[in-house]
Amino acid sequence: MSALASDLPKRNGWTIAEHVGDRSPDRMQPVVESGGVGRRRGDEPGALVRGRRAGHGSPKAAAGLVVGALDETGQPKRGAATCGVKRQYMGCAGRVDNGINTVHLSYVREQVGHALIGARQWIPAEQIDDPDTAAAMGLPADLRFRTKGQLAIDICTDAYADGVRFDVICGDEVYGGCTPLREFFEQQQQAYVLRVPRTFMLELGGDLRLTSQQAVQRLVDQHQWEVRSAGTGSKGQRWYAWAQIATASPEHVLLVRRHLRTGELAFHYCYLPQGQRAGVTRLIRAAGLRWPVEEDFEFGKDQFGLDQCQARLHTAIRRHTVLVTAALAVCAVAAAQLRARTDTQAPLPTTPDLPFPS
Repeated sequence: MSALASDLPKRNGWTIAEHVGDRSPDRMQPVVESGGVGRRRGDEPGALVRGRRAGHGSPKAAAGLVVGALDETGQPKRGAATCGVKRQYMGCAGRVDNGINTVHLSYVREQVGHALIGARQWIPAEQIDDPDTAAAMGLPADLRFRTKGQLAIDICTDAYADGVRFDVICGDEVYGGCTPLREFFEQQQQAYVLRVPRTFMLELGGDLRLTSQQAVQRLVDQHQWEVRSAGTGSKGQRWYAWAQIATASPEHVLLVRRHLRTGELAFHYCYLPQGQRAGVTRLIRAAGLRWPVEEDFEFGKDQFGLDQCQARLHTAIRRHTVLVTAALAVCAVAAAQLRARTDTQAPLPTTPDLPFPS
C-alpha cells in the first residue's frame, strides 16, 4: 500500500518490489497471487475498506446524503490470456477495445468524501464455460456467469451484510435498465435514482403506457421545468432544468434533466419507500452525487495504479484491486478527517515580522 501511494510512475510487481528494495518481484508475487491480502470472505474486494468509510461517524456529516454510486471501469489488455479479457466497450477508451471491466460501488458522503468500497470483475460466459480456459485463468470452480447488474446485486449484498447503509443508490443506464437489480433494491426498501434510456416504459395509470421520451413530450410543458443545481462539480455549480413525472405507483417517479444549452434529456427512474421524503430537491441532490465514482476511478488509476495491474490470473487481479481500493480509502478517510482543519488559503500576515504559517 505504501508503494501504491508513493510517487512511482508505474505500480506493478516489478516497481513495487524495487520500491521495497527487492531485486526481483519473487517475494511480491505470492502476496498478490497466493495469499496475504483480502483472504476473508473469499478475497472479496471491499471487505477491507468498508469499515473505514469516508467521513464515517463525523458529526458534521450527519445532515448530508449518503449515496452508493454504481459504475464500471476498464483496463485495456493485450492478447487473450488475461482473466476476463474480451473485445468490449471500454468507457476509459471511449470505444470498443480489448480489455477487462470491473463493476465498482463507491461510498459518497455529501460534502465530506468518497471512496470505492466494493468491486466484482465481469467475466465472459465463454471463459467460465470452457474448463481449460477457466483453469488457465484461475477461475473458481463454482463461478457462474453474472451480468453487470447481477454483479451490482452481489456487491450491495456484501455491503449491507457489513452494516453499510445508503440514503440513495445511484447508477447509469446499465443498472437502471436491470429489472432484477431494481427489484432487489425495492425488496431491501432501498431508495434509488437510476438512469434509464429514453425507451424505458412507464406505467402512468389506467391503460396508458409511454416511453420516457413520450412522457416528456406529452405531459411536461415549458412551465413545469425548474432550473436547479445538481451540486458543485470540478468547474462550479452544475445548472440544469428539471421536471418530475408521477407514475401509477406512488413510490416511483421519473426525474428528467434537461441541458440548458443543448436541450439534451437524461431520465432517472426513482424509487422512494413509504415514509421517506420524496421532494424533488432530494432527488436532484442524489442524482448529482453519482459523479464522484468517476473521480474515484480517476484517482485510483492516476494516483494508485488501479489500471496498471500486469497480472493475468483471477485471484491476482482481485487482490490488486483490494490493495488499490484500500490505499484510496486510507487517503479518502484522512482527507475527510482533516477537512475541518485545513484550508487552501493561509491567513494573511498582520505584521511584517509575522512567521510563516506551519
